[in-house]
Amino acid sequence: MKSSENRVKKLFEIEYPIIQAGMVWCSGWRLAAAVSNAGGLGLIGAGSMYPSVLEEHLIKTKAATPKPFGVNVPLLYPDIDQHMEIIVRHGVKIVFTSAGNPASWTGYLKERGITVVHVVSSVKFALKAQQAGVDAVVAEGFEAGGHNGREETTTLVLIPMVRDAVSIPVIAAGGIASGRAMLAAEALGAEGVQIGSRFAASEESSAHSNFKEAIVKAREGDTLLTMKQLTPVRLLRNDFFRQVIEAEQQGASAEEMKALLGRGRAKKGMFEGDLAEGELEIGQVAAAINTVKPAADILNEIWQEYLQAKQTICRD
Repeated sequence: MKSSENRVKKLFEIEYPIIQAGMVWCSGWRLAAAVSNAGGLGLIGAGSMYPSVLEEHLIKTKAATPKPFGVNVPLLYPDIDQHMEIIVRHGVKIVFTSAGNPASWTGYLKERGITVVHVVSSVKFALKAQQAGVDAVVAEGFEAGGHNGREETTTLVLIPMVRDAVSIPVIAAGGIASGRAMLAAEALGAEGVQIGSRFAASEESSAHSNFKEAIVKAREGDTLLTMKQLTPVRLLRNDFFRQVIEAEQQGASAEEMKALLGRGRAKKGMFEGDLAEGELEIGQVAAAINTVKPAADILNEIWQEYLQAKQTICRD
């Protein structure tokens, strides 16, 4: 990704066009600060935080890094008004929004000098985000962990279509955990990458050690997109996953699926380490993750592999 022309690096004032995803229960201040200190862009995942908790993480992140960082805010979650007020009051300069209409908050944030990026899963929503005035979009393919698009468009297909449709910078996400994948995303038209699953398994991730170990042990086919009647989400197979699949096969209604999901399932699995009854959100690329490492090591390995892969291709 051309260093002198890269719009993502310029937009965020970062050394490497690598963004750590704002993952619920995984993306606390330690991870965000570690990625930013290493030259990427760290994000606090506000979706799992009460307003007071978000404020605590913002204070700690600002104390832990002098470099740019941001906050990911899922727009369909409660307490959005309070989250946005805290973000503005603490002088956050970068906000990634997701899971909702970008037009609802982009203007408010831009008026206050905040760079806004919206996560999309289709060309349709990329165009809506651009129309709403965002500075960039994250185009997230079907391979990604957590909440996903109903279109089930893969990263390989989605990135070039979004690149052709919008004029703003495109950040690729979904199935990216290596330098080779980063180079592939560049070839498809992305100017940066957002990485979730690999950073979820970092030492600084706020996820429970049980969940990190489950990521490392995951193999091909161990994740599947489920709960399409509510909001599609990619999960690791476990007892709760099997309950969801059984309910879907029996034609459970949306209300019945909500009752099965209940409250706090993701917290139970990812943060508290209940690998049987918890909701374990992770991407397909978990099958390629074999170790838990410091976030800085992960970022540096990805960047060095990207440079080596690019040099090899140019030489050949």
